[in-house]
Amino acid sequence: QVQLVESGGGLVQPGGSLRLSCAASGFTVDSYAVSWFRQVPGKEREGVACIDRRDDSGHYVDSMKGRFTISRDNAKNMVYLQMNSLNPEDTAVYYCAADPPFRSVCTGWETTSLYEYWGQGTQVTVSS
Repeated sequence: QVQLVESGGGLVQPGGSLRLSCAASGFTVDSYAVSWFRQVPGKEREGVACIDRRDDSGHYVDSMKGRFTISRDNAKNMVYLQMNSLNPEDTAVYYCAADPPFRSVCTGWETTSLYEYWGQGTQVTVSS
């Protein structure tokens, strides 16, 4: 049974950093694509980053390149999102998502309807 559990959210001041974790079970993160999304109330869920089986470099939306880094720990079956230089516009609920056995690469990764499995989300609040 596929399960995704996020953790690591919280309150952080502008300019600060957080690392989110996504614990995966029922599949191995080194064989399938895992993505991070975020959602603000009243807005659509938007893509943040994706990592797949081909390499560890990650794929990002342009607005987050250079500030956010996606990575994984194959031994722990975890995917992480390191977020630096946070600003209030980054306040959102952050979700990880995957779609084994169908999505092993990040092609088209920003389309939310392509994912079968989602975590419950973790709240990130950036405020002074």
